[in-house]
Order: sequence, then C-alpha cells, then structure tokens
Amino acid sequence: MLKVGMPILAAFALILSIFSVQRMAPNVVRAEPPFAPPKTSFPNQIEAVGLVESATENIGVSLPISGLVTQVAVQAGASVHKGQLLFSLDDRDLQAELSLRQTSVSLSRSRLDKLKASPRPEELPPAQARIDEAKAQLEDANVQLRMIEAVKDQRAIRQQDLLRRRRAVETSQARLDQAEANLRLLKAGTWQPDLDVAIAELRQAEAQVERIEADISRLQVRAPIDGKILQCEVRLGEFAQSGTLAQPLILMGQVNQLHVRADIDEKDAWRFQHGAKATGSVRGNSASVLQLQFVRIEPYVIPKRNLSGDSTERVDTRVLQVLYKLPAEAAIYPGQQMDLSIEATGGAR
Repeated sequence: MLKVGMPILAAFALILSIFSVQRMAPNVVRAEPPFAPPKTSFPNQIEAVGLVESATENIGVSLPISGLVTQVAVQAGASVHKGQLLFSLDDRDLQAELSLRQTSVSLSRSRLDKLKASPRPEELPPAQARIDEAKAQLEDANVQLRMIEAVKDQRAIRQQDLLRRRRAVETSQARLDQAEANLRLLKAGTWQPDLDVAIAELRQAEAQVERIEADISRLQVRAPIDGKILQCEVRLGEFAQSGTLAQPLILMGQVNQLHVRADIDEKDAWRFQHGAKATGSVRGNSASVLQLQFVRIEPYVIPKRNLSGDSTERVDTRVLQVLYKLPAEAAIYPGQQMDLSIEATGGAR
C-alpha cells in the first residue's frame, strides 16, 4: 500500500506545482506605444531630434554685477521692445553719490562763470578811486618836497627831513603806479590759463557724473531686442547673481518666426547635404507632419546636450547642429521637441 501511495502523492504534488506555476506566470499583453512613431518621409533619411527656439536664438539675459532686485517690470509671455526696462537692482548708494557729483558740477560751473564775468562793473569805481587817492597823495608829497627845497638857507632845514620828503614822493609815485596797474589788470579780465583750469575742472566733474550715471544704468536691465519674454526667473527682493547662470534670469527671443535646432549624430553627419529637405512632427503628434525650410548649418560638431529622454538614446556622442525654419502658422512653442526626418545620401540607417 505504501509503495502505491507514494508515487500517487508525488504525481499529485507535481500536478499541483505545474498548475501553481502557470497561474503565477505573467500574462504577456502586446501593448501599443502611447504615441505613434514618426512616419518615413524620404527613401533615404536621417532621423534627428530637434529643439524649437526663437529665430534670434533664445537670449539668456544676465547681469554685469550682482545686486538686490528692487523692481520687476515684465512677466513671462509679455512682448517687449528694444530698450524697455525688464528689471532693476538696488541703486541707492549710487543715487546718493550722483547727487554729490552733480553738486560738484554746479560748483565748478559757477566758478567758471565767475571767471568769465570778471571784472564786475562794480569793481572798477573802487579801483579808480584808489588811483585818484594815490594821485592826491603824490601831489601832496610833491608840494611838501618843493616847500622844503625852496628854503635857500640850507642850515634852516635838516638834511634828514629833505631825504624823508623825497622818499615820500617816491613812495606816493609807487602807490600810484600800483593802483594804475591793478586797474589795467582788472580791466584785462581773467587770465586765460585760469580759465583753462576752471574748464578742465568742470569737465572732470561732468565726467564723474557720467560715470555714476553709467553705473546706475548697468543696474537697469533692458531688453536687447524686440521680442517676447519666454521665461522670467527674477523675483522682487531676491539677490540676483551676475555672470553666466545655469538658469537665466530672463529668457527671451522673437517668436513671430520659430526655428528648430536639429541634432544629427556624428555618424550620420557625412550623409547630410547642405540645404537638404526635412519634415518634422512635434512629440506626441506624429500625425501632423510639417514641411521645414533649411536655414543654416553650424559647422562645429559639439557634444550632445539636448536629450529627448528615450531609453535607447546615446548621450556619449557628438552632433552636428542644423537649423530649419518652421511654418509661421505652426502651433508650436519654444522649447518643444520635434522628431525630424532629413533627406540624406547613401543608405538608410
């Protein structure tokens, strides 16, 4: 009985194991891709992935110096004109220095105007009066000298008094000469070298004002071209860093005409012909195929930077970048990815 029961039990266990394994095995279901793959457009073609950008290329607006953001004048999606204010930084210290420099300009200009207006009409009468006074003193000294020289008996006068009165005449004559010279100098006006120095001081003060104004203008970031704000990463009260940033403070460009930048694998670069025809479709809408117009090649082959996220995508490669123009009526946004089919020479991949 035992000899018969053990094989039956083993066979039952085997059948149960097979049944259990079959129930636990996953059901293989053939799933359709979420999006239909792009269609083939040419007998021989190069497949490439492209990134949509503005016709002017996407411009990452940056700062020459870092600072605190005190005003943000635009937002994403806004249309701006060349020279329009985008945002500004704190400039209180420069404004205070500008006021000081402008005061220096006013002072230098007033000093120059004073030199140019010299002599004042009111300064001439006092100078003439000093001449008249010197003449009167000279005349008095001459009278005193003639009186003492008229004495015939030299013993009646002291030689010292005679010499003193002669020196008084000479002194009065010198004072008259000095007064007349001062009047001539006053009428001649300001000496030209003094004017040149005053003009140079004024120009220096004005140059300092211009320098401060230039520093203030650097803190006011303005649009370099007419275009649209694609992305705005500036916030009021934040500290904005200068230089090249991984995430630009403001991204802008002209979106009335869009381009797509296609990355052609370096292995296929030899198959590409200048001006080759191309078609493209936006990711997720392969049914809509757009005819693209060749714009230009950027002939330097660079490391691949634009990644599509496909599991089979190669990232350790270099690519040749080619720009194509999109139709004006295409409902596409900058930054979208496109699958491109480019007419090629040689066999298809």
